[in-house]
Amino acid sequence: MVKKVIQFHQPLSNEDGILLFEGFNTVELAKKFDTPLYLISEKRVRDNYNRLHNALLQNYDKIRVYYAAKANSNLSVLRSLEAEGAYLDAVSPGEIFLALKAGFSPERILFTGTSVRNDELNFIANSNVVVNIDSFSELDRLLLHIVPKTLSVRINPKIGSGHHDHCITAGPQTKFGLWEKETLKTYAKAKRAGVEKFGIQMHVGSGILNLEPIILAFDNLLSMAKKIHDKLGITFEFIDMGGGLGVPYKPEENELDLCTFSKRILSLFKRRIAEYNLGTPFFCLEPGRYLVSDASILLTSVNTVKVTPFKKFIGVDAGLNTLLRPSMYGSYHHVLVANKVTSQEKEIYDVVGPICESGDFLARDRLLPEIEEGDLLALLNAGAYGFAMSSQYNSRPRAAEVLIKNKKCLLVRKRETFDSLVFNQQMVE
Repeated sequence: MVKKVIQFHQPLSNEDGILLFEGFNTVELAKKFDTPLYLISEKRVRDNYNRLHNALLQNYDKIRVYYAAKANSNLSVLRSLEAEGAYLDAVSPGEIFLALKAGFSPERILFTGTSVRNDELNFIANSNVVVNIDSFSELDRLLLHIVPKTLSVRINPKIGSGHHDHCITAGPQTKFGLWEKETLKTYAKAKRAGVEKFGIQMHVGSGILNLEPIILAFDNLLSMAKKIHDKLGITFEFIDMGGGLGVPYKPEENELDLCTFSKRILSLFKRRIAEYNLGTPFFCLEPGRYLVSDASILLTSVNTVKVTPFKKFIGVDAGLNTLLRPSMYGSYHHVLVANKVTSQEKEIYDVVGPICESGDFLARDRLLPEIEEGDLLALLNAGAYGFAMSSQYNSRPRAAEVLIKNKKCLLVRKRETFDSLVFNQQMVE
């Protein structure tokens, strides 16, 4: 039989058939901290940020990288990125609160919300962060609380893209952003109100590996910036092309070529700002998934192996409550058997969880080594929208998170207990 060959990339490695994460034995970590368990590599988060930031700096010297905190809002992850000099993209007051807690100064936080409540606008105004307006109504109500020194507007660049319909955030079917007529009205009102500095932003979608939709949409954004500049005399402090950079989830997928991405985007950017007389604004980008996805894995223990006339099921202790993406988006997460990573693949299995839903699966039709109860599985690329989208569905406490930093394993989020299920509840007789 041909020996299985696996190409491991940091933070993953193999030692005698055992999966290592940042040099630590995952089987031992699962015994120490229990499962389900998210492992996070602090070094990988920092490396991803610096690789992207440096690639952009090769082509333009005024760069801001805003981390999209919705991907992973663990305080230790936020703190690591703050220490590297990142800015932060927040989509809720809660993310602003966490960002401030992690050490971000208000001017390094950009809030982009949708359907924002009045009390939330009051909190945002008092936080002194930069606001990226999503509707004329939002600006109207914000101005009741504060006239911000700097304001940005999210436009709909008419082109959307993403790995799933639910992840497309621009185009005619989406709720996000302003169309041209309302955009001009919004900037005009902000200028009359006394706003001094301006930004402009877009977001086309999430999980994008094909550059063409981003480039077309960004060209539309720059064209809109010209119209605003020409008609209203507004000069932009920053132009933000949003996020959505994809990562390879499947082994056969290729990584985004950062060199090509940086050259193409910033070549267009520099050409248009010169042509449109837009000065030298900061170029901003909002990566989330790109910075944290491959920096984390999910460990889950095999409780049950069930064979039916039609399927072979691996029952594990993580379900859609722990990692929602496969059920919600049909997303692929590569599965390794952590205690036998070099064993020959023999059987096709569905990996399913303990949740009382037919849609509770983590992987379908996967060729894996022969699985036994007690084995440990590792789901890769779990750092983006993993814990962040987890829940207590079926009254199951949420998983723990462990950060590997400076060759130490640090428990950065305790495992919830049954007591967590009744926290903030009041039982009436």
